[in-house]
Amino acid sequence: LKAQPNFVGSNPPNRINPIAMNSHTIFLVFIFLVKQAWGDSSALIASLLQTSATSKSGVSMALERRTASSSSRALSTGTSKAVSKHASSHPKMAYFGTITVGNPPQDFVVVFDTGSGNLIIPGSKCQSEACQTHKRFEMLESQQGTRVNCDGTESRDGEADEITITFGTGKVTGECIQDMICIGGACSMGHFISSLDESSNPFDSFSFDGVLGLARPQMAQGELFSAMGRLERDNLLKQPIFSVFLSDSDEEKSEVTFGATKPEHMASDLFWVNVSGTSGYWEVRIDDITIDGKRQSICQDCRVAVDTGTSQLAGPSHVINKLSDALNVDPGCSNYNSLPELGFVVAGKVMTLERNHYVDKEDSRCSLALMSLDIPPPTGPIFIFGIPFLQRYYSVYDPVNSRVGFAVAKHRGNVAPTVLLSASEYTNRYEKKDSFLSPHRK
Repeated sequence: LKAQPNFVGSNPPNRINPIAMNSHTIFLVFIFLVKQAWGDSSALIASLLQTSATSKSGVSMALERRTASSSSRALSTGTSKAVSKHASSHPKMAYFGTITVGNPPQDFVVVFDTGSGNLIIPGSKCQSEACQTHKRFEMLESQQGTRVNCDGTESRDGEADEITITFGTGKVTGECIQDMICIGGACSMGHFISSLDESSNPFDSFSFDGVLGLARPQMAQGELFSAMGRLERDNLLKQPIFSVFLSDSDEEKSEVTFGATKPEHMASDLFWVNVSGTSGYWEVRIDDITIDGKRQSICQDCRVAVDTGTSQLAGPSHVINKLSDALNVDPGCSNYNSLPELGFVVAGKVMTLERNHYVDKEDSRCSLALMSLDIPPPTGPIFIFGIPFLQRYYSVYDPVNSRVGFAVAKHRGNVAPTVLLSASEYTNRYEKKDSFLSPHRK
């Protein structure tokens, strides 16, 4: 409900002009009328009040750091991956948060995944081991849950189709359901996939229930499957964007924010990069790769997907092999302290990674945290900026303008403001043995 425009002129004293009431007041009057008809305990009232409270605002959700399975997942659906001898095998970090589905709400722990497009959670009909070890959605316990076809159309006579989604190391078969989906306080009716069967590898080893896809809308099964599409459609956010801050220790909290950016998480200005391609990934172009400030000319005009659901950095095997040889990480960590700075030239800026971002170090064992991932055309070949990159850089996703924003992440102990240097500035500074993360000059 929206307030009508105010009329010009003054109102009589001690009287309320109903036309001049703001939209929130009108909404509360509406809730009062609903209470008279439905009763104070109606779940509908709770949903309406929650939507009112979050309308046109930013919704922040804390993310928990947990150890994921021993292998990184492949890039979304329908792809294949080959893990090279350089890939690390010890447990990886992942970030999860809780959403609710259904009315009354059922809690699910999910990965907020910019590399896939749909919400997928285990369903009560799923009897596979991977489902049995996780929370399952009970559609019969929800007042509003109904089956729909997986192209988003309504089912006929209660009959609806099913869908099978193939990942790099497994697959999920599920039915599609329409119900209330709440991300923090932002609630909307939407579609999701309730699994009927999940392969043991890799899903039974996951410490989360499902995946909330946050890729660009074209990767979703349909408009109502896209989380950001629904939030934008229902006008729930101040801005149609979301941002991600991933902590690099247990001493600070990670969070995803819908509808706003968080300046307190940025140690540099935000710069925007246009998304390229039509695959649905948050995909940008890499102009080149640098090692200690020197261009390598091994990845000119490469593409990279920014992916919060992948625990490592990844790329085409021929590029990863060349990087492995150039970086020359000793398995016994003898050269760890002298390893070079790795840089990616994106939109004229150099985004660098220190050794702790691209090397997995455990006691006296070191391994390169770069995974070979060969994806065939037209989706590939492609690089993946996974969690190590996203711990280093705060990221913002703008589906309306098809762009991704980056800023140096501000972690505890990182006090001095910094700037991202251009490729030429970075090269000049490095030749003078200065870091690209230079003090901000006014």
